[in-house]
Amino acid sequence: MSALTRFLGDTPGRVLLKLVVVSFIVGLVMSAFGWSPMDVVYGIRDFFLRIWNMGFAALDTFIGYFLLGAAVVVPAFLILRLMSYRR
Repeated sequence: MSALTRFLGDTPGRVLLKLVVVSFIVGLVMSAFGWSPMDVVYGIRDFFLRIWNMGFAALDTFIGYFLLGAAVVVPAFLILRLMSYRR
């Protein structure tokens, strides 16, 4: 078994035939849905951008909740400490 055949997993001719058939089927399906190769690239890019933006939206929500809670807790803590200090 040659190194090329071992790398490809089959003889080069059979691999080429399989790639031609699969490429034709994928091209047919993409054409049926009206997709282009750039649509696939843009879709992948947009997917990662949405994940990135959701992560920062979650961080923004967390910080908002933290500040909202701190606006109540910190003054209450200070008032309680001042009241216990006077005793």
